[in-house]
Amino acid sequence: MRPLISSAVVLSLALFTSSGTSAEAPDLAKALAGADWSKVETVTVTMTEYAFSPSPVVLKEGVPTKLVLKNGGKEAHYFVAEQFFKVIATRKIQDSNGEIKAPSFTAVEVYPGKTVEWFLVPAQKGVFDLLCTVKGHAEHGMKGKIEVR
Repeated sequence: MRPLISSAVVLSLALFTSSGTSAEAPDLAKALAGADWSKVETVTVTMTEYAFSPSPVVLKEGVPTKLVLKNGGKEAHYFVAEQFFKVIATRKIQDSNGEIKAPSFTAVEVYPGKTVEWFLVPAQKGVFDLLCTVKGHAEHGMKGKIEVR
């Protein structure tokens, strides 16, 4: 059986299960509903051994974005930014084999030589840590920042 998204293994889907609302928490549903996808901005992040480029990855608050994750390396790499993932509204993640629609993700793995497109809306400004969680990669310097302006 062929996987739906062969170049991106989404490790797990995380639903926000907060019982209350925080004044600091962005309204992700509102951010997604208000997005004008005809005005999407494309930002490309290339992953290699052992770096994210560019770093910081710069995105704009409230602007629909196609975040292109390209693995230019010879090993699989993970794109993990725990705090950033909490303040973005995801429309979908796709590659040439299909797409996954889910409200949130905790990690995206991109296989060597493959590309994944992530359609999202950053809903809150800030600077967020980014890292690859493959064993030893962060220790070799595969860390970065995401800045939402």
